[in-house]
Amino acid sequence: MFKSIFFRKKNISIYSKEGNNSSSLQRVLSVKDLTFFGIAAIMGAGSFSSIGFACYSGGPAVVFLFIICAVACGFTALCYAEFAARVPGAGSAYSYAYVSFGEIIAWIIGWALVMEYSIGNIYVAFSWSSYFVNLIEGIGIHIPNWLTNNYTDAHHAFINQSNNSLSQSLVNAPSIGGLKIIFDLPATVINILITILIFKSTTSTRNASNVIVIIKLLIVFLVLIVGAFYIDIDNWTPFMPNHFNGVMAGVSGVFFAFIGFDAVSTLAEESKNPQKDLPKGMIYSLIVCTIVFVLLVLVLTGIMPYYKFTGSDPLADIFAYKGVKWMLYIVSVAAVIAMTSVMIVFQMGQPRIWMAMSRDGLLPNKFSKVHSKYKTPSYATIVTGFMVGVPIFFTTPQMVLDFTSIGTLFAFIIVCAAVLVLPKNNNQNQIFKLPYINSKLILPIITIISFCFIITFVPFSIYLEDNIHLNFMMIGFYILWLTISVLAYFKNFSLIPVLGVLSCSYLLTGVNQTNWVMFLIWLVIGLVIYFMYSFKKSKLNKNYEK
Repeated sequence: MFKSIFFRKKNISIYSKEGNNSSSLQRVLSVKDLTFFGIAAIMGAGSFSSIGFACYSGGPAVVFLFIICAVACGFTALCYAEFAARVPGAGSAYSYAYVSFGEIIAWIIGWALVMEYSIGNIYVAFSWSSYFVNLIEGIGIHIPNWLTNNYTDAHHAFINQSNNSLSQSLVNAPSIGGLKIIFDLPATVINILITILIFKSTTSTRNASNVIVIIKLLIVFLVLIVGAFYIDIDNWTPFMPNHFNGVMAGVSGVFFAFIGFDAVSTLAEESKNPQKDLPKGMIYSLIVCTIVFVLLVLVLTGIMPYYKFTGSDPLADIFAYKGVKWMLYIVSVAAVIAMTSVMIVFQMGQPRIWMAMSRDGLLPNKFSKVHSKYKTPSYATIVTGFMVGVPIFFTTPQMVLDFTSIGTLFAFIIVCAAVLVLPKNNNQNQIFKLPYINSKLILPIITIISFCFIITFVPFSIYLEDNIHLNFMMIGFYILWLTISVLAYFKNFSLIPVLGVLSCSYLLTGVNQTNWVMFLIWLVIGLVIYFMYSFKKSKLNKNYEK
């Protein structure tokens, strides 16, 4: 009874009907548009900001972390593609969890996705603002520092008596009733403009995104070509200065760089042929961006020593380090363009997930309202704008970055695991099918070989850097790995989703304790909302009313 109530599932066949009802969105997106949306979402704040923190902690060897993350995202992308072909709805991982694990897991994933799209866009807005301010400073326009920083960082810098722009921004800021007025004005303005664009038209948003992606790719390739002439191979030594723990310390920044390909799956009801085009769009965009990221890391760490990546503008830093002033302006323009496209895609994704949740009764009906003229989820789009805009006044970039990555990894693990419990698909006409590779023998063999290697070469992997305190996250990962290997032998699991679960779970071992506590608090808040409202209002609840 408990299982039937809290893990009630939605039938896959329902999704094919929802996309054709009278309130459906405009189907205007082709596979090219979806690929461009994927590139737009992936190649942004990660490549222009958080990648610098990863290079600082891991050195040139952080390229391995990019490859690990790319592999993890590749497995996950294939699982998303399988679901996109079978569940052509706008809810992304939320909808996929609903048909496989049931309602309460679907709600948890939907709640976690708020961290990826809405909260993730806060970090992008901060990064966009940083580059925008540098850009206009270059042409002689100055914005007061109390309008380009956040209160939390400024207050912390002031308390620590740091003599920098952050502490000075608190000193220079005007007061109203004794309260200092300090906030990031450019981040606030860009959020408002993006919200208006997405509210008014999917077609205009698509056209703007496509143009931005083309310009962005051209500028990134220019950065790679020019940067290649300034590489000093001595900067690649030592290749792994802080050992593998240092590499893994950059997991939040590196994984954040890959976040975005899954946002394509939220555009199912605006795709001309979602079952065919969504899988292609996700996979194509991930391949393109992985190649660019690997090349970018090699160029960055080849131009400037890893320990000098202490700022939030790594691409600008390398050319400033070499005195190539003309590239500084181009990099700033590229960053502003790149992060604008990221905000567009993330700001589109969140309302469509809320729309799907509202249709199922888990959120108020207003969230599924489609504008009669613009054919967009109007109310959900406005709420998303507030979800991004309000926290800009009191959060910090690093806090948001860590918070976003853990929520996304959690969603990826659920999607990969969900594929394992889906009923066998006998539809011969399905355009994309996840290749089935029996892991019965393959995974146990990989596990045995890997554990022999770990015991021989990295016997202290279950300890933290001091080799005294146990790393409980790593111990938990090893237990999960062994458990799945045993289950794979008896259950004949498909290898690709299993590798997706394991690779994403491994990335979670790089998340620190503070972020885990924040994530658990976030989940508790979500569960309180679910049991107070969503559980009773769910459209599936009528089957259990007495």
